This record gives sequence, structure tokens and C-alpha cells, in this order.
Amino acid sequence: MTKLRDEAVQFIQANHTDTPYYICSPQQARAMRSVAPWQSAQKPQLAAIEDKYIPVRDGAQIPVRIYTPVVGKKLPVIVFYHGGGWVYGNLDSVDAGCQLLADKAQAIVVSVDYRLAPEYPFPIPLYDAYDSLLWVQEQLEALGGDATKITIAGDSAGGNLATVVTYLAATLNGPAIHAQALIYPVVHVDFSTASYTAYGENYGLDKQGMEWFAHHYTDEQNFTNPFISPLLIEDASVFPKTMIIAADADVLYDEGQAYAQKLTQAGVAVEHITMHGLIHSYFSKMTYFEEATIDTVEKIAQFLK
Repeated sequence: MTKLRDEAVQFIQANHTDTPYYICSPQQARAMRSVAPWQSAQKPQLAAIEDKYIPVRDGAQIPVRIYTPVVGKKLPVIVFYHGGGWVYGNLDSVDAGCQLLADKAQAIVVSVDYRLAPEYPFPIPLYDAYDSLLWVQEQLEALGGDATKITIAGDSAGGNLATVVTYLAATLNGPAIHAQALIYPVVHVDFSTASYTAYGENYGLDKQGMEWFAHHYTDEQNFTNPFISPLLIEDASVFPKTMIIAADADVLYDEGQAYAQKLTQAGVAVEHITMHGLIHSYFSKMTYFEEATIDTVEKIAQFLK
């Protein structure tokens, strides 16, 4: 078993409750997951942070938050999808990480607040994620973005959406994607791996929690749909260069490792990094994991450069 870092132990102890989110309604779980504003001496100074609504299909609009590190230059663009099991999470939950990413990568980061299950189950969050990429492509000149350097990124369920969006872009003649950066992504809805057995309780993301998320996102017969479990995509050669960052004390560790191996075997350039002693969701828990998040962002920035 993995020896946890002190900050992971502190997080687990501070967030232990007799009422786990997966015995609550989605609405109650969202209320339990409020995010405190990020206060830090390491907070970067960006040129602009802008909230706006963008159109997606069916006449709907969704929020995005645009982080611009500097003006007057044509910059790389990173489209980022937050985690939260497709059920919760929002722009605030990854605000700190996206600020750091814009600064360290010197890239425009567009953080996307796709609609959430179960009110909006699969495929609506995926549609929102892909439509937001198309919007970014249309707005590149106004954003100051470089069309040759679009990266798709996300953490957890957001990493799931990110890699499926990347696949759709490649197969639907969509925007050219320079790279994908996935932080402990969900890539196979399968609860039987060794990492589920080792870390299925008391490590921040329980097996029961992942089952709760998946069943809110879609029906069980869809778990083998490659657009839900992208590990099952047959032709992995269409993906661009990829970074996969894993927390080793995480139920999702094994599927991330399997995905890295599949892409590598398909000829994709892959960098697979394990963050030792860390648990799932550290990227969005800056109160406890600031240094680990900064380290993660620096690794992504170096990979993209």
C-alpha cells in the first residue's frame, strides 16, 4: 500500500464524515462540496480573468472562465474540463489550478462549466464539452489564441470528457489538437481493477462513490460505450501527444496506466507520471495540496513546451 503524504492524510482526516456524498442526493452532495476562495502568496498575476456564457446545442448556454496571462501575443490555448464525477464541480473548483496553468504554460486557459448529471446525463456533458471546443476555435482571433497549439485538458471526469473530445475532434474533422493533458482521468467504467481493491475505501474517492457517479451519468449498459470508457476506443492512433498524471493512491490508477500503455502501443507519444503518496482530486483541493498542484502544473507546462 502507498504511504500517503502528510497533506493527503490531513485532507482525509479533515473530510471524514458519517454522511458520505454517495448516500446523498446529487443536490445535497453539491452543497457539501463548496470551494473556498484560493488565498496564497503564490497566486499569479494574470492580465485578465473573464467569466462569460457561450452557446451550445439545443439553444442552451453554459459558463466558461477565460484566463489570459498576457496580452499582445498570440498564445497557446488550453481548454480545461473540471472533475466531479459528471455530477458536481464547477469553475470555482479548478479556479486555482487554471490560474496556475495559464501562468506556468503562458497559455490562454478556457475553463468549461458543462451541464451536470443526473439532470443532464450522457451525452449532454460531452456535447457541451465538444461544443465549447468549437466555440474556442471560432473565437481564436478574439481570444488571441494560436490555432496550431490547442491543448485539451481535464481532471477526473473532466479528463474523461477531455480525451473523448480529443477523439471526436480527430474523427469529425474538428479543430486540430496539439496535445492532451489528463489528470487522473476516468477512462474505463470498471470497478474490478486492483487499484479499486486497494484504494476503494478511505482514500478520498471510494469505489461506492465511483459507482454512484457512473450510475448518475448513464445507464449501466452504456459503461462499455467507448465515449464513456475511452480505454475501449479501437483506434488509439488518432490521438495527439498525451500526458497522463496519476495519483498512486487512487481507484483510477490502474485504468490510467492501461490507457497510457494502449496509446503508446498505438504509436502515440505518451508521458505517464505518477504523483506518489497522493489521492484522487488533489488538483482541486488547493487548501491542502498547493505544492502538489503547482508541481503538476509545472509538469504540464514543460510537456507542452
